[in-house]
Amino acid sequence: TVLSEVGLTHKQKNMPNMLSGGEKQRIAIARAIINDPMLILADEPTGNLDPETSIEILDILRKISQRGTSVIFATHNYELVKRVNANILKLENGKAVKVKLKSKKE
Repeated sequence: TVLSEVGLTHKQKNMPNMLSGGEKQRIAIARAIINDPMLILADEPTGNLDPETSIEILDILRKISQRGTSVIFATHNYELVKRVNANILKLENGKAVKVKLKSKKE
């Protein structure tokens, strides 16, 4: 089930007010993938989350991408961007520009 994909099977009977911010984000992802979409647009999916939960959300999105769903997400979190092994674009003067991240050696 999609709840197991996001690690929340044990919360299936909980009301929204009983869920943490990270759990609510994972529920939103579960709702987004339930019909097996071709594309997911995620605007700041980790914006209000702690670093550990942000990485969990990123891992879930990565797994979704690996099974064939295109995932586009917008973030201001550069540390999170550095964890992504994918095409990265940034907006510069109103245009999307491909970014090559510097390695630690550079």
